[in-house]
Amino acid sequence: MDQDREDAGTLAALMIRMKEERLPRALRILDRVNSGEKLSETDIDFLERVYDDSRNTQPLLVRHPEYHSLIVRSLDLYTEIITKGLENEKSG
Repeated sequence: MDQDREDAGTLAALMIRMKEERLPRALRILDRVNSGEKLSETDIDFLERVYDDSRNTQPLLVRHPEYHSLIVRSLDLYTEIITKGLENEKSG
């Protein structure tokens, strides 16, 4: 299979995962930390998986810079969750 076709399949799978799984879950976690809750172990595991996946997809994103702004926005969301979770940990 050629690289463009393989990339297209991988990107499609990543976008589906983002839309159906990761974004909804991240928004639920954000709501919880914004209401003062601490991050759970499950939340931390999820955030670690997202981080690992983002590192593993870097070569793909280098080949497809048109996705950079979407990735940056999603990473900003995860950063906001982590920052707020740490604040809650320190204050709780």
